[in-house]
Parts: sequence; C-alpha cells; structure tokens
Amino acid sequence: MRGGGLLVAGTTSDAGKSVVTAGICRWLVRQGMRVAPFKGQNMSLNSFVTREGAEIGRAQAMQAQAARVEPTALMNPVLLKPGSDRSSQVVLMGRPVGELSARGYHGGKQRELLEPVLDCLQRLRDSYDAVICEGAGSPAEINLRRTDIVNMGIARAARFPVLVVGDIDRGGVFAQFFGTTALLAPEDQELVAGYLVNKFRGDVTLLEPGLDMLLGLTGRRTFGVLPYAHGLGIDEEDGLRVSLRGTVRESVVAPPVGEDVLRVAVCAVPLMSNFTDVDALAAEPGVVVRFVDRPEELVDADLVVVPGTRGTVRALAWLRERGLADAIARRAAEGRPVLGICGGFQALGERIEDDVESRAGEVAGLGLLPVSVRFAPEKTLARPAGEALGEHVEGYEIHHGVADVRGGEPFLDGCRVGAVWGTHWHGSLESDGFRRAFLRDVAAAAGRRFVPAPDTSFGALREEQLDRLGDLIEEHADTDALWKLIEAGPPAGLPFLPPGAP
Repeated sequence: MRGGGLLVAGTTSDAGKSVVTAGICRWLVRQGMRVAPFKGQNMSLNSFVTREGAEIGRAQAMQAQAARVEPTALMNPVLLKPGSDRSSQVVLMGRPVGELSARGYHGGKQRELLEPVLDCLQRLRDSYDAVICEGAGSPAEINLRRTDIVNMGIARAARFPVLVVGDIDRGGVFAQFFGTTALLAPEDQELVAGYLVNKFRGDVTLLEPGLDMLLGLTGRRTFGVLPYAHGLGIDEEDGLRVSLRGTVRESVVAPPVGEDVLRVAVCAVPLMSNFTDVDALAAEPGVVVRFVDRPEELVDADLVVVPGTRGTVRALAWLRERGLADAIARRAAEGRPVLGICGGFQALGERIEDDVESRAGEVAGLGLLPVSVRFAPEKTLARPAGEALGEHVEGYEIHHGVADVRGGEPFLDGCRVGAVWGTHWHGSLESDGFRRAFLRDVAAAAGRRFVPAPDTSFGALREEQLDRLGDLIEEHADTDALWKLIEAGPPAGLPFLPPGAP
C-alpha cells in the first residue's frame, strides 16, 4: 500500500484528535508501515523547530515521534499563532509570512493556501505507506466550510475516509456524532465512515445499546471505545489545562528520592507559548508543578518559571497588574530561584524595544538580568546545542527578540545573576543531565533537601507514553476495520442524514 490515509476529525476541540492520531501512527508503525502525520492548518502557541529550521505545531512533532519519523514542515504547512483574540501570525511552510485578522484570513487568504496544503499532503502520500491527518475543531463548523483546508476540504480533495472522535466524558456524545454528520453536505457525509468514542469510564456493555442505535440512525458504525487514561494529554495545542493533566508524570506516582519535594510555580502569562517546557520538570520524581496567577502562590515555591509568550510586553503588563512582578523581584533579592524562558527571559531583562510584536516602542523590563532586547522583523528559528552546568544541552529557539547580554554568568544563550536564570532555549530541560544539575542548584538555593532521581529519562518516558497511545488503539479499536479504511477508503453506500449543510 502506498499513499493510503485517514482523517481523524472531532466533534469538538479537545475531543482527543491529537492523541488518537498519534496512537494510530504508533500502532501502524509497529505493524511495519511507513506512516506520517499531517495537519493542514493548526492554531497553536505550542510549536517546535524541525531539523530544517521550520516552525510547526508541537502536536505534529509529537505525532512524528509516534510514527518514528523526523518531523518536517510538510506535516503542518500552515500554523496560526494567535497574538490577540482577533489576529494571528501566519506561518507557512515553517516561516512567518504576515499577521492577519480572523476576518482577513477566513475572508480569502485561507482559500489561497489550499493548493500548497494539498501539495504537501500529496508529497507525503508519495513517500509513505499511509498519512494520518488530524482535523481541527469540528468539521461541522458550517460558517467556515467554504474556506476549509483542514477538515472536510482535505478529506474531499484526497478522498480520505473520516473517523469522527467524540469525548464521552463531557456528555452528549451520541448527539454530537449525529449532529456533526447531519450538518455536513452530501459530498462530505459520504466520506464519514464512522465514529470513535474517547475517554469512556465504566462498563462498556452499558454503552453498546447506544452504539447499536447510533448505527441504526446514521448507517455508520463505531470503530472503538477508548477508555479514560490519565496523563495522555501530551503536547496539547488548543489551550492550557491549569493542572498536571498535561504533564508526563503526576508527582503522586513518583515519590521524591530525597527528603523534600521541590515546588515549581509557572506564571500563567497571557498568550503563553510552549508551556510544555515544564513537562520535563514534572517528569522528575518529587517535583510538583503548578500554574499560578496570584503573587501569594509564589510564596512557597522553590522555583518560579516565567515561560514563553507570544506577547512579551503584554505579559509584562500582566505581571505588574497582578502583583507578580513585585513578588518575583522580592524573590530575586532574597536569592530564591527564578527561571525565564524565551519571552520570560526577555521580561526579566532591563529594557525591551518592540516595534514588531506589540509596537509599544521602549518598555522597561523587570530589571533582574543585565539584558536589553530589541525585536527584529525576522524570526529566529534554530536548534542550538551547547553546554551548561557542566552538562550537554539541546533545545530550540522561536523568537523575534534579539538579546544583548551585558553581564552575569553565561547560561546557554542568556545569563545568570545569582539565583535568576534566563535563556531563549525551549526544550533545554529535556536534556536529562542538565535538568538534574539545574534542579540540584535550585534545591541548594531554595534550602531544600531535594535530590533528583539519577535515572529519569524524559525521552524514555515520552516513548512509554506514545506506546500507551498505540496500545489504546490496538486493544480498544477495531484495527482490522481501521486498516481497511486506510487502505481502501470510505465505505460505499453510506446514507445521507438530513438536513445536510445549509
């Protein structure tokens, strides 16, 4: 088989499309298939830099890892990075090409992108046995169907069967499946092969009568019922869960090696980007990670992280309005650890000159690091490697801000002053030796008897997690039927459900 495929759509955002796509990719590659993930258009502040220096959604990078292939720009040709409620930076084939309002994008620009998106899909189909596509939101967003390049627009152009995923944990999944199908045009409905129930709790035999009735109502079968599984919300793109749900390992599962736990508070700044940077911290036994938005929540923290953001100047204003800026400054004066990553690093500096992102001109930073930042029109996209704290480190850079470091101790591409660290490097904490050395420094500065586990491998934990996704598909989905869909396409003779698209 060459060039087969499937579109994984969802009844809603966060129905589980990303993890189901990854699970199918891992299941297929374990069967000896060469498989690639694909998402024509992604809206996310959670992005990644490929080896060729292209920016794509982190979900597609994670899915490529599930498929055991190197991620490329072909897998996510269009990435939208929100800068406000009404506008986004448009990244095409890994490079920013402009800023557009939602009206401007859906009013014409999106349709122009269909041809390059389909070209990327075809190139993947020419190179792989199967391409597993992820949709966005819901395919029944009838107000956006005319310009769609990620859901039914892709399925119809490629003649791919569509598997609709529904989150039963939210309730109403039968109505979601029926309504999603019934709001599609006849040409789109004939591609909807059936459904996949996600996040089911309880006795599946109690669900089966409803699945039989759904088949009778729609003429479409259910291809599996996936049980609720904790800790699988990896590299999410639709938004931040202010909890440990998106982390690699919950701390209660892994007790501390030393006498103390280490508490990490992550400032939940507006337009937060790449919050997955702290997943590697949460993977450490005895490290408790939480997202905060009030100064009193920093009091008992051993480490405060100011993460990346698509709006550094806006984040600075938010930190000041909330009283967090003063609380962070007090910590620094007391020698208590603070880490700034990317936009967070920029905010810790002395001065920002921004005529690109916010167009606010010169803005004072928090003044905790001897750094001045100037925003350049060109975006830095890189995969650097180096050494810090005596350990090898790898990361990736995604930023417009150019930092002029004028003092302190060198720290990756940034600097360190006392217990305040700053760097543009995302992903650096995934380097196991460096992460352990960093946490030892944090524990010493915080006065905690915390000891990093000597054998935690973030890469191995991620592989375990991806294998769990593959297991879910293999054990709880009808894989023979899925294989036939991918190989042969949509079943013939699927009935039309009125009323169809208006």
